[in-house]
Amino acid sequence: MVATGARAFTPRRWWTGPFDVEQLAWSAVTRARDAAAELAAARGLALTVDTTADLVAASFSAIEHLRIDGRVPQAWGELSGFVEARDGWVRLHGNYPHHAEVLRRVFGVHDRSSLQREVARRDAAEIEDEVTAAGGIAARVRTCQEWAAHPQDRAQQDAEWVNITQRGQRPALPPAASSSTNSAPNLLAGVRVLDLTRVIAGPSGTQLLACLGADVLRIDPPHRPELADQHLSAGMGKRSALLDLRRDPDQFQTLAAGADVIVCGYRPGALDALGLGIEVLEQLAPRAVIVSLSAWGETGPWGHRAGFDSIVQAATGIATECGADGRPGALPVQALDHATGQLLAAHVLESLARARASTQRLSLLGAARALLAMPSPPVEAPETLEVPRARVTAAGKVLDAVPPPLRVEGVSIERPVGEYGAAELCWQL
Repeated sequence: MVATGARAFTPRRWWTGPFDVEQLAWSAVTRARDAAAELAAARGLALTVDTTADLVAASFSAIEHLRIDGRVPQAWGELSGFVEARDGWVRLHGNYPHHAEVLRRVFGVHDRSSLQREVARRDAAEIEDEVTAAGGIAARVRTCQEWAAHPQDRAQQDAEWVNITQRGQRPALPPAASSSTNSAPNLLAGVRVLDLTRVIAGPSGTQLLACLGADVLRIDPPHRPELADQHLSAGMGKRSALLDLRRDPDQFQTLAAGADVIVCGYRPGALDALGLGIEVLEQLAPRAVIVSLSAWGETGPWGHRAGFDSIVQAATGIATECGADGRPGALPVQALDHATGQLLAAHVLESLARARASTQRLSLLGAARALLAMPSPPVEAPETLEVPRARVTAAGKVLDAVPPPLRVEGVSIERPVGEYGAAELCWQL
């Protein structure tokens, strides 16, 4: 008998704001909880899998709660955020050096104050188009009504948050060995996960898989490394390696052919340009669970456009609804990212439990649409929740970090963070 803890969710305000972010977060995490319990049963493990409100809420603010040798990480770059244009607002994203460089080049600026002056001289739509055309990240802040009339929203009208194509059966995972202690590491024993994601959504989902015992090998391009603090925030249990897919596609294909799960977070079309698109991966790994994660969905005029949680909030009207006094605002946490990551992990676990090869497509826009469709939350004062942290190591550093939002046998499932770029390009299992 596999217990999964209390099923009921009593709505209450963890965060302020006009959207029911708590329900979005809770539903995604409990979907992962139930899928983990289903896989445990399939592998003959009698485990209690549960979560708590404290753990869910804290995990959705993982980088804000992270401490690195006591240091508070820097979550946002100087050029990131809302900037007032001549006829409205835009949201810019410059956390990554190459995106910040685009903003400096397009506007001819070097700091925040000069950026604000230059943006104020242009229309928001002009900024969105020019920055995007130059390879940067920007979105005009729209109302919900404006977004509903946008061609991208119309192109995604019939798309679900998760779209799954079943490709047949895969071998069932063998029974897992139990232990007298926390059995979380046994749940995904023998499962190989190839992780080509970055930022929050993909990495948080694959982190959960790693902390449940999978061999997760994350690959990053040497010429565009992940932000150091971001890696530490969602790298528990993973091995990290560097590989330039442009120069060594054969090495990547060998790894992909041996994977049980492949998670891709590249902008749609990017892997296709290298001859490594989803259809190719399906041929290389016909029995694998393959996940494609995008910002805007994979069809429509923005289908190949890059994006981030904050940018999707700005474009879809969420930022306008969260604003006040004529200035846009944001959700209390990057809920589109985190909820999508947990849902990603949930569907991977379900496919493994049911011995199904599948191709799964998720988008941050899908999360935004789900949130926008939810009823308004109850009008209650927010409650103060505890912030559960665990102390783990990371290449000589000491991290006080929020564990993934599941517990097994009442115990959190944190693991050390592997050194960035230090792993060998091979499977351990």
